[in-house]
Amino acid sequence: MIEHHIDIPTADGAMNTFVVHPEEGGAFPVVLFYMDALGKREELHDMARRLASVGYFVVLPNLYYRRTRDFWLRERKEPETTQMYEHMASLTSALMVRDTDAMLRYARTQPAADATRVGAVGYCMSGPFVMAAAVAFPECIKGIAAIHPAKMVTDQPDSPHLMAPGVKCESYFACAETDKWAPPELVQTLQDALQAAGTSHRIEWYPGVEHGFVFPRREGIYNQAAAERHWERLFSLFGRTLA
Repeated sequence: MIEHHIDIPTADGAMNTFVVHPEEGGAFPVVLFYMDALGKREELHDMARRLASVGYFVVLPNLYYRRTRDFWLRERKEPETTQMYEHMASLTSALMVRDTDAMLRYARTQPAADATRVGAVGYCMSGPFVMAAAVAFPECIKGIAAIHPAKMVTDQPDSPHLMAPGVKCESYFACAETDKWAPPELVQTLQDALQAAGTSHRIEWYPGVEHGFVFPRREGIYNQAAAERHWERLFSLFGRTLA
C-alpha cells in the first residue's frame, strides 16, 4: 500500500488529507471518505486502508481544516466536546461541495486514480455531505453510502431528503436501531423522498446497535458483527457501481 499525508488546495486554504491506495494495479477507482464529527484520526486512517486494500484510491480529508488541522475528540469531556460541536456546526453542504470539487481536481492529477469512477462514504455528520456531493457531481460519482447518518431530514432548504431528486447514482444508508440523530420517523421521511424521486437506494436497519457502531475504538458502542456487515455492504456497493 502507498500512503500520503498531503495538503489539498481549496478556495479556503490547505485541506490536510490522508491518501492511500494499492502499490500496483493501474488507475484505481476513487473513494472519497467523509469523516464523522470526532475528527480525522488514526482510527479512520485504518478504515481508509481497509477500503484501499480491495482496490481503491481513498481520499480522507480533515473537514475541519478551516478551523484546525489536528482536532479529534480523544475523550468526551469539556472543553473538547464543545469544540467538536462548534467545528461540526461550522460545516455546510455548500462548503462540502467546494471541498469535494477540490478532492476531485486533485484525484484527476494522480496516475494511480481513475477520477471518472468515484464513490463516496460519509459517517455520522457526513451523511448529508455525500448526498450533496452526488447531486453536484453526477458525472463521476457513481455510488454513495451514509453510515449511521445524522440530520438527513431538517427544516432547512438544504435538507438532504430534499436532495433526493438530484441523486442519480445508487445510494445506501445504514441506520442504527438506537440513534437520536436518525430516529425511525425521520428515516421514514428520507425513504419516502427517495422512493418518490425514483432513485436507486437501500435503507437498512441494524438492530441492537447504537449510533457509532462501526468504529472499533468506540468502547461500549462498537459492534463487530454489525461493523462487518457494513463493510460487506460498502464493498458490494462500490464493486457494482465503480467496476
